[in-house]
Amino acid sequence: MDQPELGATFRHEGVAAAYRYRPPYPEDVFDRLEELIVDEPRAVLDIGAGEGAIARPLAARVERVDAVDISAAMVDAGRQRPGGDQPNLRWYVDAVETAELQGPYALVTAGASLHWMRGEETIARLAEVMTPNAQLAVITHGPRDVPWREDLVTVLKRHSRSPGYDPAFRVVDALREQGLLEVTGSATSTAVPFRQPVADYIEQFHSTAALAREHMSSKESAAFDAAIEEVVRPWASADGTLALTIVADLTWARPSEKARRV
Repeated sequence: MDQPELGATFRHEGVAAAYRYRPPYPEDVFDRLEELIVDEPRAVLDIGAGEGAIARPLAARVERVDAVDISAAMVDAGRQRPGGDQPNLRWYVDAVETAELQGPYALVTAGASLHWMRGEETIARLAEVMTPNAQLAVITHGPRDVPWREDLVTVLKRHSRSPGYDPAFRVVDALREQGLLEVTGSATSTAVPFRQPVADYIEQFHSTAALAREHMSSKESAAFDAAIEEVVRPWASADGTLALTIVADLTWARPSEKARRV
């Protein structure tokens, strides 16, 4: 299965529904993002917004957030999530390269989405709509140092539709190596404890393109769920929850002169 086909997976309603089981971003992520805004207007563009895990909390802190995603299912889910109907949060079902954006933006944010986009075109488009001091902030997050990681990776690799996936890959580094971005800073969030039912922990894997139920038969889907439960069940508490530690990594950058000339 190629990358464009994998990227299209996010249009499925089942994938959008599973997104709510992903852990939330630590609160100080939004403190850091707010600190990066130094220009007026205090408008933010969230690209590959999904169901708004970044856009919805950030909208409460700034003048406006424009959340762009190619998936109508994701946008519909985001509108129904807490904070999804804020009057200063505007949703766009489109690709960032072609959306009719209402800049300028003092900050652009991207979660686990930038690697699905056409890098050169995307960064060139962002350069057109960013204020003079605006930053592109890329945020990744998830459980850190889980004791079942080795067994988990074995199961994930067995079922993944992206067998060549490299967990060490950083899209910001790739764009910098292409001469499209100039990295200006980075930070790691506070480690935040998070308890999650085993069933929810399993379901969040199906919000990813490589492990969506839409790519699995019912038999394989059931086998995947059973295998993950077998891996984590010994670590669950008596009430059936897992104790996780959530950490986010942030990198912010500016489009390079090369990107502006594209």
